[in-house]
Amino acid sequence: MREHKTKVRHSGQWGQWLALLLLGMLLVLGGCGGSKKLNQRNGRYYSARDMARMKAAERRRGGSKVKSKASLPAGKSKIVVKRRSGPATIRKDLATVIQTARSFQGTPYRYGGTTRLGMDCSGLLFNSFAAINVQIPRSSNEQAAWGAPVKPQDLQAGDLVFFGASPGSNTITHVGMVTEASPEGVQFIHSSSSLGVVENSLESDYYLSRFIKAVRPVL
Repeated sequence: MREHKTKVRHSGQWGQWLALLLLGMLLVLGGCGGSKKLNQRNGRYYSARDMARMKAAERRRGGSKVKSKASLPAGKSKIVVKRRSGPATIRKDLATVIQTARSFQGTPYRYGGTTRLGMDCSGLLFNSFAAINVQIPRSSNEQAAWGAPVKPQDLQAGDLVFFGASPGSNTITHVGMVTEASPEGVQFIHSSSSLGVVENSLESDYYLSRFIKAVRPVL
């Protein structure tokens, strides 16, 4: 009888050891990869690190996400998307106009001005085209009607670009001239009320949100 009780006691101890051993194995498996948390997927269990790796691989197979565009006023969209390349060379007369406009860089802004002491945006273009003996209208509104309309993706050096005073405005208050146009972007020169005659990127948020139209001068 005593021998039977001893066997039962030993059997109970072996059962406890076996349970502890199984518990230890589960903890080791759960801790693989640096995490004790297990995740079930497709009928199998994975560690948190394995799950992260699987999700990363799925994202790579699915391709990179398309970057969202910056928010713009209603009716506006990014101007230079799939731009077609412009002509390899610029017409000699337009090259002279652009060179003349660039010679005024640094000239301060002055409303109604047309000299190196100060000039406004339309005055800059008025003087630049005068270098090839072409007299254009004096105001930006009149200049907007001087030429053929151009789609943004077709802009070329020498085209005139027009802007409003605020995002989404349809009232022209500012004008500049394209100096460079390529699939990578567009640069234009203008007389800024704060910086004077400078070149800027048309794709900057400030000018993109205020862009209204573009025309190509008929020379």
